[in-house]
Amino acid sequence: MTETVFDLPGGPFTLRPAASTDVAAIVSLLADDQLRSAEESVAPEDLAPYLAAFTAIDGDPAHLLVVAEDPAGRVVGTQQLTVLPGLARSGATRLQIEAVRVSADVRGNGLGGEMIAWAVEYGRSRGCRLVQLTSDASRLDAHRFYERLGFTSSHVGFKLLL
Repeated sequence: MTETVFDLPGGPFTLRPAASTDVAAIVSLLADDQLRSAEESVAPEDLAPYLAAFTAIDGDPAHLLVVAEDPAGRVVGTQQLTVLPGLARSGATRLQIEAVRVSADVRGNGLGGEMIAWAVEYGRSRGCRLVQLTSDASRLDAHRFYERLGFTSSHVGFKLLL
């Protein structure tokens, strides 16, 4: 992946592959979330599991973790993309979008929409015929955001914590 620049209010913003040096900033974005704040830690001594996960993601060509930087080089957005081959839908390959986060101070300027549009094109370039994502049932603003981008609410999701 090459860097992509989005010319938006407060920008330009640069979308690029995440590096291990971005992990603390990504965790901060994850922790700045009313639903996940108790689950995420940004203390330097607690980054080991996140760094191990980053190494696994970065080493697997089916995964791409990206960050968006503001003009000052601050990480203000992230998303993880996974290409999933499957047998369903006549052997369709899917793009799974996970952990989409945009810093609260830059929301509303179009960055999230540009990131998702870029992800959809990334999926097309990888031969994906379907893009899917999940969103917590309580995230009504996020649901409206995804619907504005053309996504439809089509399934009920289930999780089992192990």
